[in-house]
Amino acid sequence: MAKKTDNNYKVNDRVTIYNAKLMFRNFSGEETQYNPKGNRNFCIFLEDDVAKQLEADGWTIRWLDSKEDEPPQGMISVKVAFGNFPPNIVLISEGRQSKLTEENVNILDWAEIETCDVILSPYTWNVRGQSGVKAYLKSMFATLRVDELAKKYDYHEGADDAIGGCGNCDVCDGACGSTSAL
Repeated sequence: MAKKTDNNYKVNDRVTIYNAKLMFRNFSGEETQYNPKGNRNFCIFLEDDVAKQLEADGWTIRWLDSKEDEPPQGMISVKVAFGNFPPNIVLISEGRQSKLTEENVNILDWAEIETCDVILSPYTWNVRGQSGVKAYLKSMFATLRVDELAKKYDYHEGADDAIGGCGNCDVCDGACGSTSAL
C-alpha cells in the first residue's frame, strides 16, 4: 500500500473487528443535528493500537477527548449503504440467525447488543487535495443480549399457538387436535 501522503494511494484490504463496541447508531438513517436524512451509519470505538494502525494505513479515524487522566478515544465512522453491494447483516438471538434488510435494519438502533463482529470495506476518497479512507459495512454478526423473561417465554416456530390449539372454542385446551387457526 502507498503512503497516506501520496495522493494516489489506495487501501484495498478489508478490516475485520471482533467484539466491536458500537456507538452513535443510526441504522434507520434518521435526520438529526449531525446526520442528514437517509444517511445510515454508526461508529466503532477502537483500541488505541488498532486506531493508530488504521490511521497510519489511511483510514479516517476521529479522536474524542476523554477525561483529563485518559488518552483520547479513537473511533471509526462506518457507512451502511444498501445500493449495488448491500451489507450482510445478521442478528443472532438464542442461537437463531435473522438476516436484516434495508426495511428492518433500524431495529439495531436500540437493540441491546452483547457482541458484534464486523468486516469493513475501504473506499478511498480524494477531494480538493484532501484524502482518506471511508469505512463501509461489508458484514455484521450481532448477538442480542436476551433477558430472562424473553428466554422463559421464547416462541419457537412450529410450536402450538399460545392458546394450545385451534381457538375455535371458548376454552381451548388443544384436545380436539385441530390446528386450523394456526
